[in-house]
Formats: sequence, structure tokens, C-alpha cells
Amino acid sequence: MDIASLIPQFGGILWTVAAFVVALSVIVFVHEYGHYIIGRLSGIRAEVFSIGFGPVLLKRRDRHGTQWQVAALPFGGYVKFLGDASAASDKASEEFEAFDEETKRHTMHGAPLWARAATVAAGPVFNFILSILVFAAVILAQGTAKDPVEIAVLRDMPEADLVLAPGDRILAVNGAATPDYVGFFDVVRDLDVGESVRYDLERGGLAVSVEGPFPFPPLVEGLQAGSAAMEAGLKVGDLITAIDGVPITAFSELQDTVSNSDGRALALDVWRDGATFQVTLSPKRMDIPLGDGGFETRWLIGVTGGLLFTPATETPGLFEAIGYGAEQTWFIVQSSLSGLWHMVTGAISSCNLRGPIGIAETSGAAASQGAGSFIWFIAVLSTAVGLLNLFPIPVLDGGHLAFHAWEAMTGRPPSDRALRVLMGVGLTLMLTLMAFALTNDLFCP
Repeated sequence: MDIASLIPQFGGILWTVAAFVVALSVIVFVHEYGHYIIGRLSGIRAEVFSIGFGPVLLKRRDRHGTQWQVAALPFGGYVKFLGDASAASDKASEEFEAFDEETKRHTMHGAPLWARAATVAAGPVFNFILSILVFAAVILAQGTAKDPVEIAVLRDMPEADLVLAPGDRILAVNGAATPDYVGFFDVVRDLDVGESVRYDLERGGLAVSVEGPFPFPPLVEGLQAGSAAMEAGLKVGDLITAIDGVPITAFSELQDTVSNSDGRALALDVWRDGATFQVTLSPKRMDIPLGDGGFETRWLIGVTGGLLFTPATETPGLFEAIGYGAEQTWFIVQSSLSGLWHMVTGAISSCNLRGPIGIAETSGAAASQGAGSFIWFIAVLSTAVGLLNLFPIPVLDGGHLAFHAWEAMTGRPPSDRALRVLMGVGLTLMLTLMAFALTNDLFCP
């Protein structure tokens, strides 16, 4: 065996693990900080704030008496409050009963119901807040397209002269008016695929009409982690010029060919930095969420397309950006719940449920595409973690909230014996789910 040949593979594994640990640590810190800070503001004392489990590597005690620590196994975290027997916040009965009434008020189990419920709910809520703020920051950094569409930068394309120029404002395409960005895409979507398109422009204050290439070429604007395109070595900015020797000029032609491939291998001619080469890949069957909450199964290679130019942008207002962040977070929540329901009913494959290996691979792939993609992935994963923790399963935050709801309705909490049984059931359920997801990581395509 050639040991040198294993070095790139080993480096890739280290990169994947490092990206996974960083992503998970950020999400866990935000989640546990939500529990900690709302608990502290509610009068509940935190004894330990831990990122990771197992042997403690670093620790520091703050002026509030909380020990902040980093442990050796960075696959989670916890906040241990006064009176807790463990990281799961189960009651240390003998220790709790020995406290006086004033001290009990500062424990999780002796605090008022509102304080306990708020502290538990804060973890998932902080995950959602993180997602909203990240999505909002992205749209603030990237900006939104100006209306009407204005060309900022032309893509690097094989044509020596694209006739379009930075600063051009597109007023119409093939005679159809494009007053805004949405209208422009509506017109482009309905265009017949052709070699050239007529653009009515405003250039330097003058009306100009030119013939140019198709506005939505088969350009690789984005790559999906773990996709056939990424595995084949395609990169953002690549232009696919032909499929199985047949020239294409529009992204829709690529979509149609892949959708109708039935998974057979496709030979793609790719133009990159002035050179053309060929790659062969096989589309993968994937379940795609739809806007109405349903799913559609398609053959995909995992690329998103882009315009032949980068549009000029303007910075949106702060509240507009936050609104966008909230909409994106809500879309992920809806898609996740819909996907889970469709898996339970058998409408889509259960292979869509991935475990730690799948998540690690996705985090590594996102990190390899740049900081922007990695930060976006963290926001998506943060939403998923927040949603999962709200499921009414004992050992999860949602299970504790269900216990608090029971107490609010009956006037008394579940008995210690009932809690032990329910926590055992919840732990068994979660371990079973994790084992199933891990099996998917190992055996699903």
C-alpha cells in the first residue's frame, strides 16, 4: 500500500471532523448559553457550563460561581444548575431537601414554574435567534438586487465580447418589459432557448438594443454538499457547454437532461478558466421540498445555476433583513417537519434522515466552499437543532416543557418515579433514533 496516497484522504477527514466540531460547538454554545443566561436572570444558579463531555481540558470559575469548561468530547454540552444530579437536570433529591427555602428558590427544581419553563425554552429559542441573525447578516452583506436589473460584473465566459457591459440597466428582454428583478426572472423563465437574446438597455442615459447570449447559461453558481457534481470535481464558476457531446446554452437544458437521465452516467464538457475538459457523473435520486409543504423526487447532480452577470445590489433595511432571516428560518422548520412526516408515512425515503457522519460530511463540504457557505450551514443546522430539542420527548427540552405544561394544568409536577420512567423511555427513543440515523450514514447512497 502506498502510504503517501492516503495523506490527502487523511487530510480530508481531518478537515471534515474539524468543520463538524467547530459548527457543533458554536451551535451548542448558543443553545446552552440560552439556558444559562435566562436561568441566571430568572434567579436560578448555574454551577457548570460545559462545552463537550468527559474529562475537562480547560476551566474557569466566574464571579457568579459558575465553572465554565471545555471537555474532551466536543459532541454536545450542558448547563448543570444548583440542585441538579447530572447534566440531564434530574433532581439530586437528598441534596435538594437539605437546602433551606431561600436556596431552593435558586435551584431549577425549586424555582417558580415560569422561571423553569423560560429557562428550558431559551435553548431552542436562542438557536432560532442565531439562525435569524446569520441569515439577516448574509442578506445585509450581499445586498438585494436593484430594480430594474443593473449589471455589476460580467461572468468569465468563453465569448470574447458579451456586448453587455457593467452599468447597463436591463429594461426588456426579447421585447418583454423587466421593470424589476422578479419581473426579469419571470421573463427569463419563459424564454425559448436560443443562441442569442435581444436586450433593451439603458446605457449612459441612452436607450440601446443589443443581441447577447442566453441570460441563464448552464453555469455552476453553487454546489450541494455530497452531490454528484461535487464528487466529480466541479467548481463554482464552471460552465457546462455540452452533455454527451450535445451542446447546451441554457441551464434549463441541463436540468431537463439530468431529470430525464434515470440515473445513467452523463459526460459533461466543462469550460473553466479558458480550458475545456470532460467529467462523467451519475445523477442521484433526491427528495426536494416544495413551497406548498410537499416533496418531489428528482434526479439531480447538485448544482444551482446563475445569471451570466452579477447584478448590482443595494443594502436592505435592518428590519427587512431580519424579516428575511425569520422567513428563511421558518422555511427550514416547515421543510423539516414536512420531511419527517413524509418519511413516517413512507412518501419519501427514510435515507433523508442523516446522523453524525452525514452531518460531518456536509459541514466539511460547506467549509470547503468558503466561509460564507460554512456560516450559512451553521445557521441551517442551528435551526434543525432548535427544532429537534422542542420535540416532546423526555431528555429533550420539549420533554421538560411537556412536564411543565402538565404541572401548569394539574398544579403539581410528575412524581419522581414517573419522571425516571419517562426519562428512560425518552433516552431509549433517542438512542434508537441515533442508531437509525447512523445506519443511514453507513448504508444509504
